[in-house]
Amino acid sequence: MALPWHILLVAASSYLLGSIPASYIAGRLLRGIDLRGHGSGNLGAANAFRVLGFKAAVPVLLFDIGKGFAAVFLFPRFGGGGTAFALLAALAVVLGHNYSLFMRFSGGKGVGTTAGAFLALAPAATAMCFALWIVALLATRIVSVASIAAAAFLPVSIAIADRALDRLTHPAIMILACAVAIIVIVKHRSNMARLRAGTEKRIF
Repeated sequence: MALPWHILLVAASSYLLGSIPASYIAGRLLRGIDLRGHGSGNLGAANAFRVLGFKAAVPVLLFDIGKGFAAVFLFPRFGGGGTAFALLAALAVVLGHNYSLFMRFSGGKGVGTTAGAFLALAPAATAMCFALWIVALLATRIVSVASIAAAAFLPVSIAIADRALDRLTHPAIMILACAVAIIVIVKHRSNMARLRAGTEKRIF
């Protein structure tokens, strides 16, 4: 039986891991700058790419994905394991990335961290979302379009994977997929405004 401190431990450890701002650290170490004041002002891999370059963005992206995966794979054990704790860890790590304790509750948009969390929860569905992200990025050369498309596709990809693999994913995972998809899309509202205005920058 889960105790309140088990729940708190899983949630807090996942949130704190998510709060580690890899792109901010990269900006400080490589250029001595606060990435929030450069490019789009977002603390994510895409802005790290724009401001710091490819060699900085790749480790940032891998770290963001890794912390999402690690939180879901490791921290539920603090509460005894199980789907409920995995879902709690996934939600907390994404919220930590988007609203970092160390960045006065600012942060990224949660794409990489969500990908890492769902890589642990639903790997086949996450692979489909990644494939869509690549296709959308190559077609439009706009990271926000690719990210919004992949986020919106996440619940659909889980349903497709279930049908293909003849299984039924836990309903709570589908609910979480819908919730984090909404979070990611809402975090891209400024990008959507620029897309409507035709001013969103292309990555290449």
